[in-house]
Order: sequence, then C-alpha cells, then structure tokens
Amino acid sequence: MKKTTLYLLIILAVLSSACEDVIKVDLDTTPPKLVIEAAINWKKGTTGDQQKIKLTTTTSFYSTEIPKISRATVYIKNSTNAIFNFLEVANTGEYVCDSFLPVINEVYTLHIISNGNTYIASEVLKPVAPITKIIQKNEGGFTAKNIEIKTFYQDPASETNFYLYKYVYSNQVKSNYYLDKDEFFNGNEFFSISQNDNLKKGDKIEVSHFGISKAYDSYMSVLVSIAGNNGGGPFQSPPATVRGNIINTTDTSNYPLGYFSLSEVDIKNYTIE
Repeated sequence: MKKTTLYLLIILAVLSSACEDVIKVDLDTTPPKLVIEAAINWKKGTTGDQQKIKLTTTTSFYSTEIPKISRATVYIKNSTNAIFNFLEVANTGEYVCDSFLPVINEVYTLHIISNGNTYIASEVLKPVAPITKIIQKNEGGFTAKNIEIKTFYQDPASETNFYLYKYVYSNQVKSNYYLDKDEFFNGNEFFSISQNDNLKKGDKIEVSHFGISKAYDSYMSVLVSIAGNNGGGPFQSPPATVRGNIINTTDTSNYPLGYFSLSEVDIKNYTIE
C-alpha cells in the first residue's frame, strides 16, 4: 500500500512538472502594419486646440511591447488649406498640436508621411447635441432591481445625426461604447442608457456623447461588435480585417489600420446616489 502511494506521488509530481512547461505555437507572421490613432475630439466648452495623434505598428502575438513610430511628418489641412502641424513628443510615437482650430461641418484632411509612404484621409467635424440631464432610476433593468442611468439630449430636427456614446465606470476597467442614429427620434428628446448592472451608491460614471459621421458609424459598428465578442475595447489595436478611411497613396495594398475621425463631444460626470 505504501509502495503504491509512493508511485502515485511520483507520477503526480512528474505530471505537475510537465504542466508547467511553456509551449510556443508557431504562428503565421505578416509584415507589420502602421496603426493610426487619429480621433480629433472637440470637447464642448473648450477651444479644442490641444489634439494628439498616435502612430504604432502591429507586432507578433507573443510580443509584450507595441512598436512606436517616430520621425514621421504629421499634419492636418482644412478646406482653406490652413495647416496644423503635429510634432512628436520625443520618441513616444505621440504627435501633438496645440494650435488646432475646430470648426463644425468643416472638412479636414490628414497627411502622414512615414518610412517612404504617404497616408491620407478626409473627414468632416460633426456636431453633437448638448447633454441636458442625467436621471437615475433604482428599479431598472429586466429584474427591476438594477440602478439605471439615462443621459438625455435634444436631437436637432431636419437633419440626420449619428452618435457614439461612451460610459466610463469607477467599478469596472472596461469602458462601454454604444452607437445610435436619430432615424426614429429625429427632432425629439432622446437618451443614452448605462448598461452596467453592478452599480451601487458612490460609484462614479463619466458619460461622453460624440457626434460622428455615417462612415465612422459603420466602421465603429464593426469594432464594437468585435469588442463585444472578445471582451476587449473598440480602441484596442483593430483587427487586420477592419479597414478604416486612411489610404496609403504610395502603396494601396499596404493599407494602415485605424480611422481619422473628428467629433464634437459633450462630457458629464455623475455619482450614483
């Protein structure tokens, strides 16, 4: 009996040791793609002159570091050919501008020159209706036991509007994103709604409403759908199959990832009562 027990212990020890071995799977590799984070957001009540664009590349599955792209030329032009230069913060891959001039419904064109390639994209800066109120309901959800938060605004009449809602919670790491268009509430009061079922007194919420273009709505619909399936966020490095609006004019087959967007945004903070 003792001998049998000893054999079992030895076998379990060997199996346990074997389970700790790291097994790397050979994965197909492709040349890195440029990833462009170029969301120009004009917060209501500010001048909007401080803006940032970030350049990185895709990397291998096992890499723990995201490569940064330095020494690129980055600027944005408006319809009158005014140029807003974005200069890199030393070796960070982050390019900043402190003199950007946001104008609602103005057309802007992004230009990026990096590693012998020129990237271009054009978009319109879309307005957003101001947030008018936030209402808390303590008998919300399907069970009528959850805290429900609604953020209201008055949609403008006689025009088509697309919205991106972002909810940042103090009680969870991941932010929640939702998309909407005024097809069924054009010209009426409407709202975004929190979809966090674990809110409690004292939790804090930052609510952001963005005005976005129809094209950006289509792009974000894909990203939000993917993020919902894998538990990530839509602003993580986008999957290679999701094409944005930025074109590589030097080599169209070597397209970048990311999207050039311009939005007016209204942001409100709320503490659960």
